[in-house]
Amino acid sequence: MVRDRDLRGFFVVVGARKKTYVVQAEFWQDGQRKGKRLAIGAVDEMPVREARIAAKGTLARILSGELHREEAQARAAAEAAANPAGGGAEDSKGVTLRQAWARYRSSHMERKGRSELTIENYADHVDRLFCDWLDKPLSELGETPGMVADRHDKITHDNGPGIANGAMRTLRAIYNHARKRNRDLPPENPTLAVDWNVIKRRDTAMGVEDLTTWFEQARRLRHPIRREFHLFTLLSGSRPAALLKARVEHLNLRERVLHIPRPKGGDDRAFDIPLSRAMVRCLVRAMRASRFLLPDQATTWIFAGESREGHMTVHREQRQVLCKFGNDLRQTYRTVGQAAGLSELDCHLLMNHSLPGVNAGYITRAKLLAGHLRKAQEEISQLVIDQAGGDGTRWPMLPSRKIGDPLRDPTPPDRRTKAYCEANPLTMEGKPRRRVGRPPTKTTVGAHILFNGPRGRGAGHATG
Repeated sequence: MVRDRDLRGFFVVVGARKKTYVVQAEFWQDGQRKGKRLAIGAVDEMPVREARIAAKGTLARILSGELHREEAQARAAAEAAANPAGGGAEDSKGVTLRQAWARYRSSHMERKGRSELTIENYADHVDRLFCDWLDKPLSELGETPGMVADRHDKITHDNGPGIANGAMRTLRAIYNHARKRNRDLPPENPTLAVDWNVIKRRDTAMGVEDLTTWFEQARRLRHPIRREFHLFTLLSGSRPAALLKARVEHLNLRERVLHIPRPKGGDDRAFDIPLSRAMVRCLVRAMRASRFLLPDQATTWIFAGESREGHMTVHREQRQVLCKFGNDLRQTYRTVGQAAGLSELDCHLLMNHSLPGVNAGYITRAKLLAGHLRKAQEEISQLVIDQAGGDGTRWPMLPSRKIGDPLRDPTPPDRRTKAYCEANPLTMEGKPRRRVGRPPTKTTVGAHILFNGPRGRGAGHATG
């Protein structure tokens, strides 16, 4: 190999029978540096001056990656021509949104352990809001960003500003991921043309003085499992979607922790919730009520439900029945924690938020769980329970064996439960009924109407 002194990467390879002009350079692809060597021509067929001019142009194309893309397109075209039944017409016009989404879902979201709820949310955006674009090439979207901006305006009008912004973030992520493998796509993401909607942060938290009214409403809830779920959401400040799937095997009463294996962010964000005394009482009441109402589901789930999955799936209530629920209670937890004097770092650790800064990143959360964090959790729970009022014998201080007690927990039965429907199989007109039953009579006291049937008299303490 005889290298040119003037042009780096240009040399002559001297073989046994002939001499050949060759160029060699490196380029970047998907974050990796790769080398490329290419022959220009034979020495006896072109002079050195012409070979040097051709070498400069070829080296520039190698360094920019243009030559590699051209060769990849040529190979794809050859494969499509050799196999026309395998979708060559679709491949010839570039990667489509359907193909890009399938690869983004499998190679990025599932491989990195994104939660099922996050994947379902992205799939809803693609399949519902971009269904007419599934077979459209991404290059067409990249070359006409105005079409993407118009779709954002349409979704804003039809579905709301929050969903519109979320759908565009999904499209942006899919396009950026697809461009790593398809460098022929326009470099600018088409969502750059979108005028994003301004979304105001919800301000729905309760203060300490508002908790008394909330407890009065929650005390009148007729479904004991749902009532305990709302209380535990308030006491833990956790996301409702994660608590709905809490399993009995995740609860460690000896260590007083509840393990959340797949919170928002996937397996890497798994954490343990330190339990205060009030939180332990709440979970025990929920499991006891689940065993009486839904014994089969209660062997697996803490908050059992009559859904196909076996656990509660919907936690919404009517606002006139319960004014705050779900993420409202998560925001309330943060507000009450501030009123209790907890530091910002402690609230981050208890709510499983990302720790800000390098210094906080050195903290090992597990080492603070049994002592410091449980003490902080106890302070918040005590401040919340103190607002419940009463003499300490009513809910939420109620022992689990007194659920549905006609004196200490006098709440009427919930007609949505399966037990109530079995105990009251007929309507007032004498027709079979599945979901809605007769109103309780005055001769029936409290929750015992649920269990006057084959379940036995002692089970009446299970519901509220």
